This record gives sequence, C-alpha cells and structure tokens, in this order.
Amino acid sequence: MTETPPNGPVLDPRMLLEATPFAATVGIEFLALDPAEVTARLPWAAHRCTVGGALHGGALVTLADAAAGVCAYLNLPEGASTTTIELKVNFLRAVRGGVVTASARPLHAGRTVIVVQTDLRDEDGDRVAQVTQTQAVLR
Repeated sequence: MTETPPNGPVLDPRMLLEATPFAATVGIEFLALDPAEVTARLPWAAHRCTVGGALHGGALVTLADAAAGVCAYLNLPEGASTTTIELKVNFLRAVRGGVVTASARPLHAGRTVIVVQTDLRDEDGDRVAQVTQTQAVLR
C-alpha cells in the first residue's frame, strides 16, 4: 500500500525502512501506511528476548514508537516534521513466540502536537501492550 502524505513524497513500506534504518535493523516490517492507521509487525526472535524467552520490552516499545512516528508523520501539516516528546506504555502480557502486530491510530492531530495510540497484539489477537505517545509538530 502506498500513501501520499501532505508534506512529502509517496511512501511505501520498502522506502520507509530505508528512511528509518533503526526500524529495519530491529526487524520491523510495515504492512499498511495510512493517516488513519499504520500497521507494522515484529517477529519474535531469541536475540530480541530477555530472561525466560520473553520478547524484550524495549523491542516492543521500538515497534510501537516506529508505527506511531510514521502515523504522526502521515498526519502532519505540509512542511512540518515531528519528534516524540512523551511515550507511556502498559505491558500486559509476555510474548514468547510468533509475531507482534502494532496498530497505531491518531487520537488527536493538532497544530502543535499529535497524540497516537498504539495497540500491540500477539498472533492470537491478545493485547500485549498499549502505548500512548505525544509527537511535537515542528514547523
């Protein structure tokens, strides 16, 4: 899926990973790019785990931040950029296999801030974390 944001070129998931190399390094894959919802995924892997084989919380937050950052970007006014100024996470259950999918949706897209909520779900559709973050609109 491609999307033309108001402030930039057409994006597709491959181009996006080139523009956000850390997300690519971590193993994030973008599935859908739309101002109303950005979807991304991260597979479980042993090298992304903590004690007991649980996917590290930092990996989950990285997935959520990447999806929400793109969602905020797609909701920016023309010529603006964005940066995260606040992020709050609730971890709800451990992930010990499979794939985690992030769904980031804007709660508020204003002149100075964009607030995005990201739900992280496992392969069974169970919520593993809920993240709310605030992005500054930089003009």
